[in-house]
Amino acid sequence: MKKNLLVSALVSSFLLSPLTAGSQETQSAATSGDKEKRMEWFADAKLGIFIHWGIYSVKGVSESWSFFNNYLPYEEYMKQEEGFTASKYDPKEWVDLIKESGARYTVITTKHHDGVALWDTKAGDLSVVKQTPAQKDLLDPFVKEVRKHDLKLGFYYSLLDWSHPDYPNKTRTEVRYKDDPERWSRFCKFNFAQLKELNETWKPDLYWFDGDWEQSAEAWNSKGIVDLLRSTNPGVIINSRIQGYGDYATPEQGVPVVRPKDNYWELCMTMNDSWGYQHTDKNYKSPYILLRTFVDCLSMGGNLLLDIGPKPDGTIPEEQVAILKEFGRWTTKHKEAIYDTRAGIPNEHFQGYTTLSKAKDILYLYLPYRPNGPIEVKGLMNKVNRVWVVGNGAMLNYKVYNKNYWNEVPGNLYIDVPEHVQDEQITVIAVLLDGPIKLYRGEGQVISSN
Repeated sequence: MKKNLLVSALVSSFLLSPLTAGSQETQSAATSGDKEKRMEWFADAKLGIFIHWGIYSVKGVSESWSFFNNYLPYEEYMKQEEGFTASKYDPKEWVDLIKESGARYTVITTKHHDGVALWDTKAGDLSVVKQTPAQKDLLDPFVKEVRKHDLKLGFYYSLLDWSHPDYPNKTRTEVRYKDDPERWSRFCKFNFAQLKELNETWKPDLYWFDGDWEQSAEAWNSKGIVDLLRSTNPGVIINSRIQGYGDYATPEQGVPVVRPKDNYWELCMTMNDSWGYQHTDKNYKSPYILLRTFVDCLSMGGNLLLDIGPKPDGTIPEEQVAILKEFGRWTTKHKEAIYDTRAGIPNEHFQGYTTLSKAKDILYLYLPYRPNGPIEVKGLMNKVNRVWVVGNGAMLNYKVYNKNYWNEVPGNLYIDVPEHVQDEQITVIAVLLDGPIKLYRGEGQVISSN
């Protein structure tokens, strides 16, 4: 994950592309397809599980950044290969848990910035198959389980590779070269070769790129990468971290205060303070905090990509298992108010989070608090047909106050939410309207003698 920006960047407009410019234009036109159709499953999915797994879990150090920032020598970092066993790795157990959480897709780190691949790459020598006691391809069995469970599959891939001898940057203070077209061309061919392996072998539904900030779109040949992937995998979705050629935005850790401008977006977030497994990091957020973050994303029309960091033996920390199981309880109960919903109404209308059904005739109200009396919806111009507790079915009493016959300003809708129907984490209320939602957005009205 990105933690710091590099001061220097190599801009190489001389890049020799694996695809010619002419073939890029042809493939782009032929494979771009209809973005809305391509993004349909992503917009409906709402919850994904991120997996950061690599040799960095052995000592529990920051993935790749620990050597890049000179917190420990590169050679010491790479010695972790000796302890990465995957001896208890059970991809079925992983995917069963991901499915139970309510996630509709998952994204696994195929290769982080340290360059250590989780699959048996033929493009280079650095992989868990060749360099660690695991001695096996860890991607293939995971992909097979994901497909069995009908989940969407995402591959995280670092565009930069601080271990590769032909990549210009090695650490924050050590640079291999600054201007060497031949070496840069070799590195780009290596990148394309690895991406071709991943794409043709497993055809993921999504690519989650990272590390793009070190080079320009021209240097990476971002357009060529997208064309390569869609030449054999036309419906694949690509995140924003590829210098302007992605399908959706990826804010990190901090929840946006206002809705991102992109139509499609996803917040990636850790359960504690670390992406990969760190023995000493016990600063876990509670299920309530993480669920509140989730409904915050839902209310703004986004997804949550929640991260887990398995141990070097392949087991998932018990704290993370507990959080995923509580997510599963809550998402199972409230599924009608999660999947297939769209962004809710402006914050002025309700003290909490909201979403709308696709038809916009059901307003969902999320209560991350214990209401002290009735809850209120302001400016609702529709007639309300009924109100109920999602996942409980209890019908709720409601009443409109302050509606005057002499103006068009709607009254205030008040809904009683008794304590016995409230969820232990976040209660969800459904309001069925007489048609697509209509809201009054004015400043009120006074009696006029004219």
